[in-house]
Amino acid sequence: MRFYISMNTIFFLLIGLFLTANIVEAQVGVFSRDDLIAYTPLWQGERFADGRPKVADDLLERMKGVSIEEAWAVCNRHGFTHQFEGNWVMTHDDPVLVGRAVTAFFYPVRPDMNARISENGKKEGRIGGQNSWIIDTLVKGDVIVVDLMGKVVDATFIGDNLANSIWAKSGGTGVVIDGGARDIEGVLQIPNFPVFNRGWHPSYIKDVMLMGINTPANIGGVTVMPGDVVLGKKEGILFIPPHLVQEVVETSEIVRLRDQFGHQRLREGKYTPGEIDRKWTDDIEKDFTEWLKAKGNELTPFQREKLLKGRTW
Repeated sequence: MRFYISMNTIFFLLIGLFLTANIVEAQVGVFSRDDLIAYTPLWQGERFADGRPKVADDLLERMKGVSIEEAWAVCNRHGFTHQFEGNWVMTHDDPVLVGRAVTAFFYPVRPDMNARISENGKKEGRIGGQNSWIIDTLVKGDVIVVDLMGKVVDATFIGDNLANSIWAKSGGTGVVIDGGARDIEGVLQIPNFPVFNRGWHPSYIKDVMLMGINTPANIGGVTVMPGDVVLGKKEGILFIPPHLVQEVVETSEIVRLRDQFGHQRLREGKYTPGEIDRKWTDDIEKDFTEWLKAKGNELTPFQREKLLKGRTW
């Protein structure tokens, strides 16, 4: 059933792309710069040359401390209610994967179409299998997010060689594969390289063809756009629209400050668990405000604005 939905969704996308004048020849479905800008209209920040939103590196670094629940709450509040996908096979017990999505999707192979895709790839100087073409596009901070229709056998997107290439080109992020991977022993030797996939298998990738790079991708129940920020942790993966990333990070940092204060006061025995694990009284809020003031320059401008402005304690 999932494959049927994915095929129909992307079919209509491809029909629209065929009618545009900016299609890149090597892949059937490719968004032009104008397409990427048009379909990410809420992002007002910097973009890559191809139009993909470029969330700032410092926000990506701060995102590593954000919990899935905190990020999910912000996305949900803004109406983005289908951003989470769980039930992954993971290489780490406590993974942290953060980066900007580079998306790709595959279809079952059709010889006539696949021959044309391969021919055009050769004309552009592409070397190796079609899965390696995606890796060639990576820059630091990118995370490949690939739709392989949930297949594992004969749908192993990477082995240890390609995994090392991804690690080098992305600056050490990781990868999300709605499909399989191989060479787990070699992949596990790569430092800080979390892999989220549907399973491991010794087979090679075959009988599939690359249909698009940096177009919308269907990952389980999520429509992932190029430039979405990938937040992968032990619960699963949240794909955060780029225009919400700063709010997600700053909201999380505020939540963590309140938690830090509450935990400290509980250890000190100043308050009971029942007092902290509920809406705080005015006296506790006043105590929290004084605790914040004592932290001084440790607070960010956003935290001072949101937590201290207007307080009259």
